[in-house]
Amino acid sequence: MIFKIFNTLSRTKEDFTPLAPPHVGLYVCGPTVYGDPHLGHARPAVTYDLLFRLLMALGYKVRYVRNITDVGHLEHDSDDGEDKLQKKARLEKLEPMEVAQYYTNRYREAMNMLGVLPPSIEPQASGHIIEQIELIKEILEAGYAYQSNGSVYFDVDRYNADHCYGKLSGRSVEEMLSVTRQLDGSGDKRKSYDFALWKKASPEHIMRWPSPWSDGFPGWHLECSAMSRKYLGDRFDIHGGGMDLMFPHHECEIAQSTASMGHEAVRYWMHNNMITIDGRKMGKSLGNFITLEELFTGRNTLLEKAYSPMTIRFFILQAHYRSTLDFSNEALSAAEKGFERLMAAFDMIDKIKPAEKSTVDVSAIKSQCMEALCDDLNSPVAIAVLFEWVKVINRLNDGADTVTDGDLRSLSEQFRFVVCDLLGLSAEKRGDGELTSGLIEMILQVRQQAKEQKNWAVSDKIRDELSRLGVVVKDRKDGADWELK
Repeated sequence: MIFKIFNTLSRTKEDFTPLAPPHVGLYVCGPTVYGDPHLGHARPAVTYDLLFRLLMALGYKVRYVRNITDVGHLEHDSDDGEDKLQKKARLEKLEPMEVAQYYTNRYREAMNMLGVLPPSIEPQASGHIIEQIELIKEILEAGYAYQSNGSVYFDVDRYNADHCYGKLSGRSVEEMLSVTRQLDGSGDKRKSYDFALWKKASPEHIMRWPSPWSDGFPGWHLECSAMSRKYLGDRFDIHGGGMDLMFPHHECEIAQSTASMGHEAVRYWMHNNMITIDGRKMGKSLGNFITLEELFTGRNTLLEKAYSPMTIRFFILQAHYRSTLDFSNEALSAAEKGFERLMAAFDMIDKIKPAEKSTVDVSAIKSQCMEALCDDLNSPVAIAVLFEWVKVINRLNDGADTVTDGDLRSLSEQFRFVVCDLLGLSAEKRGDGELTSGLIEMILQVRQQAKEQKNWAVSDKIRDELSRLGVVVKDRKDGADWELK
């Protein structure tokens, strides 16, 4: 099956052909660890986890690298302001690496709850200073950077004369000049759109390393170029990240790689779209973000209730990764109901009794969902396919259709593969859920006895009372199933 991928660089959907099959190199920009992970972090994590799972299902051996930014990401992307992580450390009176470790742990815990598989390698920027210094030397030697008062800046004009700066985002140097201004702290630059490869540390700056130019720290954009090259080589297959990173971060990565090696490193660029609230991007800098812990506990004024990690994952997968996803309690509640309906069907398969013949063809579940995902990760179509099969499962459970023992096993295996292995969804413990389930099952047994004794008044009263409490009872020939409203 051919995997088609939308390449942001070419702005077309292309057949995926890895450089060295069956091996695939995948690099994704990870978090800057100065605060708790929020819903905006969850979308790229789930998106590229889905990609990771699909590539492995297609038989590829994937080296998935997702970095941790723990130095060099300044408050403003134009090389001014304080280091985001150092600022957090100063406010909390902690060591910067103490802050980085704490929020890295928090990020990993949240990703695990969302069913996100750990990457093959998770390098930290602070652990690759040597590689970054060597990369700067290469760019200087090639003539595409200059030193200024202990800092080193990338010369965009010089690079643009030989190559094309702006090819990923579609921005021209002239456009950037018209919208940028000389910012505080960037007076050492020749042009306002030049970007830092190395910044000389001010006396109060804690995070600093020795270099040929000064005691300082690397530029944010440089880190990903150095780490992707170290672990994936001079050329690799896929680079992913949020659409907000396309410019300037990924544009600068392309320039750095081309300037140092004479060619681009990445073959396919992938960008997930944003999560929005009332049409505005969700993010820490805008102050409208919701942390994942707040979502899981319901402790945020924007939330009407708590939502489980799997509900959040399902919410993200319901939209195509290149479309915007607007947050609302209504959308999350709908996702919660959809997820519960899917998992109810998942559990129902075990209750279906095999028959002597099949009246349905169960052979296409996996292939139909794989086909959808191979069309540029079209998870909404894959989920729609699953819900068509939920209807089939309900008919089989009701006896309207029948299935042989062999086909039932195939149905179970395929459904489990798509739901769990590909989409990464799983049943969740609900605290007192086992007790609740046990009590409902016991009550339904009493109701079944009443029905057998033709005591319809008691039978109906039990059903009506359960309905009032939010339990929907579905009668079968030999008993009853139930689900929560």
